[in-house]
Amino acid sequence: MFRSPLLILLPLALSLAACSSPETPQDAAPRPALVVQPQGADALMDIFPGEVRARYEPELAFRIGGKISRRLVTVGDRVEQGQPLAELNAEDVGLELDAARARLASARADHQLAASELDRYRPLLERGVVSRSQFDNVESRFQAAEAQLKQARAQMDVARNQAGYAVLEAPENGVIARRLAEAGQVVAAGQTVFVLAVDGDREVRIDLPEQDVDRFQVGDEVTVELWSRPGDTFPGHIRELAPAADPASRTFEARVAFDNDPVGAELGQSARVLVHGANGEDTLSLPLAAVTADDGQPYVWVVDPASRTLRKTPVKTGAYHAERIPVLDGLAADAWVVAAGTQVLREGQKVRPVDRQNRPVHLNGADGE
Repeated sequence: MFRSPLLILLPLALSLAACSSPETPQDAAPRPALVVQPQGADALMDIFPGEVRARYEPELAFRIGGKISRRLVTVGDRVEQGQPLAELNAEDVGLELDAARARLASARADHQLAASELDRYRPLLERGVVSRSQFDNVESRFQAAEAQLKQARAQMDVARNQAGYAVLEAPENGVIARRLAEAGQVVAAGQTVFVLAVDGDREVRIDLPEQDVDRFQVGDEVTVELWSRPGDTFPGHIRELAPAADPASRTFEARVAFDNDPVGAELGQSARVLVHGANGEDTLSLPLAAVTADDGQPYVWVVDPASRTLRKTPVKTGAYHAERIPVLDGLAADAWVVAAGTQVLREGQKVRPVDRQNRPVHLNGADGE
């Protein structure tokens, strides 16, 4: 049977189309790529959240043990020096005071009797009516009575002080920061009842993880920013660093003092401490998203300025920071690096560089578009 030439050529054209090579990445339209250049070591920064605290926070406790009968203040109350904060049940110390008064009265009476007896025996000794040994016994009883009177007076002073210790008073002007006991609770001598935030200097308390604490020392300069005043930063320094980790959180407490005049920070305000992590003047840094790894070897995608194609570039990195990572070797300071979507890129892929506002970036030495 006779076949049309069109039917013969159609399968041939289809087979030739199937054998043609697919479109290469270089032939595809350039995809946009967010690019950045490395920044200096000053861009490296760790951020630690903190809380505004008073520089001096004494723990207030009774000097004697007993049952708390009244609590006169609570957390947040402003107190003045000498103001009563809590009271113990004073029944026992009152009885001790009464007993001390009775002992003092008895010792005073014994002393008066011994003194009068000594006065009677002295002229008798001079006239030879009594012997010297008899007079020495009377004089010895007088000296013993005098010593007992001094002891009774000292015990009276102690009992009077103990009665005064039943009232816990504020040692300075300030604000009650914490309350650790309640009315009806039995406390021991020295057990903390309140924590007082003394008026005056303010500072920021932060917690440092144990893997980072070796980087810090007292006197290191930092920057403080209050959450209520974003963008308004204050210079500060590490004033105090705990020598041991907290047993619960396994972090090291640090206190950051403000270097300038009072900043108007209130107790309990949230703050954050920014610590510059420079590793040397020549150290570069990149955003965390710009660095990826293949079999444990970190690398970045560098854009060739002339061809606008990607080149996989191995780099040596340092310790990761909060938002950036230091690049110690393998990257030039003027290189353009892809900072997002690095996991879907390919070697030799052509891209269209843009910034974070999706605006075209003109690379140095690029041919332009």
